Amino acid sequence: MQNGRHLSLSAGHGPAPDLQRRRLLALAGLAGAAPALLSACAGASPGATAAPPTPASALQAYPPMAPGAESGADAAVHRQIQALGRGINFGNIFDAPREGDWGLRADDSLIDLVGEGRFTRSVRLPVRWSNHASTDAAARIDEAFFARVERTVDRLLARGASVLLNIHHYRQLDGDPLDPGETPVDPAVVDLRFLALWVQIAERFANRGPALMFEIYNEPHGRLEPLWNDLLSRALRVIRRQNPTRVVVIGPTEWNSARALPRLVLPADRFVSLTVHHYEPFRFTHQGAEWVSPRLPLGVDCCDAPQRAEALALLDQAAADGRRRNHPVLVGEFGAYSKAPLEARVRYLRFMRDAMEARGLPWMAWELASGFGIYDPVAGRMRPELFDALFGA
Repeated sequence: MQNGRHLSLSAGHGPAPDLQRRRLLALAGLAGAAPALLSACAGASPGATAAPPTPASALQAYPPMAPGAESGADAAVHRQIQALGRGINFGNIFDAPREGDWGLRADDSLIDLVGEGRFTRSVRLPVRWSNHASTDAAARIDEAFFARVERTVDRLLARGASVLLNIHHYRQLDGDPLDPGETPVDPAVVDLRFLALWVQIAERFANRGPALMFEIYNEPHGRLEPLWNDLLSRALRVIRRQNPTRVVVIGPTEWNSARALPRLVLPADRFVSLTVHHYEPFRFTHQGAEWVSPRLPLGVDCCDAPQRAEALALLDQAAADGRRRNHPVLVGEFGAYSKAPLEARVRYLRFMRDAMEARGLPWMAWELASGFGIYDPVAGRMRPELFDALFGA
């Protein structure tokens, strides 16, 4: 509770619930204190505590990358990320606690949209692996779930898609309350499970071609703020054992905000790309969102001069950081919720598309077929105004 505002979020079908917690705190003027306030103000259950950092001695089986100065990215990585161009998130499918919990499944009807007509062949596939694995440190992934994700990846690759596969919504890793349907694990094994998941994912997909890319983790925040640089280095070394040149995408803390890029330390690896997420202006993009409390008012238009300035400042920061490090930058998420006026959503999406492309930032819109979606799964067709704003001429 701050300045009369109660900050909370439900565990509903939000587009990127972690990012929304960060943005809601920012709206209340609490952005700098976000990690400390999340458990008190953002829907944490009474008595919920974050897992302590794992002692370095317990992580010996997962050493970090060898120390070295950032080396910049290989020219082939720059070309591959740039070639993603205009992409889409297959969100609210495998990132739900269980496939179908949030209303969508990875059905062929959705997969078969990829590459049709003007639609993209660049797909980000968010996956909540942590809820489909054993609760011990080995985190053995359920074979039926693994096969389901693998089939989806292979179907997309067979359609000529570039696929970005990640670990998404491991709530205990960030120190967040669990979603309904999630299974808690011993706090002592939270980090070990994350690394063990990557052992299995990296091995399972090691024989796929370069069109498959990995993203180490979606929107690190909260508990991970002081741990992220070390943990990402260990995860990258796990991946590199069997995927020495596969493109790996890494984002900063603060829910992948460009504001946190100065604190991100990249290992000396020439096959890494940066990523950021972008939902400003938040009062516009999340008006009426049911998981934000107090609910933001409806009828907010876009995009006036202050709104454009807010959005462009973070894009400029991301682009500048990529140039400084000589690593490409992917905008992995952006979008506006369906409660916003349709004409304003269209203006926002076209404005963002033009702004990102003017800065050389490829992008993946959030998301295909849910609350932010450009596809209507009931009608079985694209929403033409939104589709044209993103993928039209």
